[in-house]
Amino acid sequence: MAQTMRTMRAIGQDGFGGPEVLKVVEAERPEPGVAEVLVRVHAAGVNPTDSWHRASGGLGGKVIRLGWDLSGVVEAVGIGVTTLAPGDEVFGMPRHPLPAGTYAEYATSPARHLVRKPAALSHVQAAALPLAAMTAWQALVDTAGVRPGQRVLVHAAAGGVGHLAVQIAKARGAHVIGTARAAKHEVLRGLGADELVDYTEAAFETAIDPVDVVLDTIGGEYGPRSLRALRPGGMLVSLASPAEAYLAREAGPLGLRAGFMAVEADQAGLREVAALAEAGLLRPEIDTVLPLELAGKAHGLSDSRRTTGKIVLTVTG
Repeated sequence: MAQTMRTMRAIGQDGFGGPEVLKVVEAERPEPGVAEVLVRVHAAGVNPTDSWHRASGGLGGKVIRLGWDLSGVVEAVGIGVTTLAPGDEVFGMPRHPLPAGTYAEYATSPARHLVRKPAALSHVQAAALPLAAMTAWQALVDTAGVRPGQRVLVHAAAGGVGHLAVQIAKARGAHVIGTARAAKHEVLRGLGADELVDYTEAAFETAIDPVDVVLDTIGGEYGPRSLRALRPGGMLVSLASPAEAYLAREAGPLGLRAGFMAVEADQAGLREVAALAEAGLLRPEIDTVLPLELAGKAHGLSDSRRTTGKIVLTVTG
């Protein structure tokens, strides 16, 4: 594909559908606006929300340029940027929930939606963190306020959000319980899980003692079942769907709290995530790394929901 200095390779789609609708296109290279930076993307994380937008357009119902996670190098800065400079290695989750278009060689971002990449992480590792780790952080810390000694149950603990939530809860001093297939238990023990339940063999709500916090990434029947696993005063945070907001009505009469949470860009939280990674307390488990042109294959793997940890696209070497 012929390119000029004003264009770049990116992943596009003409309509909604399965992973096969994704294709490499030549796109106009963006320019940073006021308080924005232009990042040369080295790697971009793949998340379930990407598949949702690919298939249906998400809540907006429109075709957008996919991708939110990125790790790369600042190429240029817009007017008014004082915190970053060309050459800085950065990572983040720009603009979420608005489109960011990080499945591309270049992407713009508000400067304060990014932080410097931890030196301990490669670009691939850093690109795996932002959306999933920020979701776990905002759910467990900002929403549930997890404290030392509390018992925290993480559903789909080997998934993209789940395996990072295990580590964040552990770093907060919690006793961490995860649900996952038996084949994934060894990995999760290595990440700090104290107890594990094979959901194919046992009902989690009766297999464990009551907990203070449940993080549910699955939804459906897991919501009401999770309420039965909570101690009085406990909290269920659902990440599955806005429809899960109904759980608050069921939780109230039981003396519990529950509701749906959506992640949002937050530099302060991202700094906390970066600090945990730099300290060796948070590391992404990378399931698969693929080049940008195989974004469709990456989505197929993501849609299977059989991966452990994260899928990452490499963009620039």
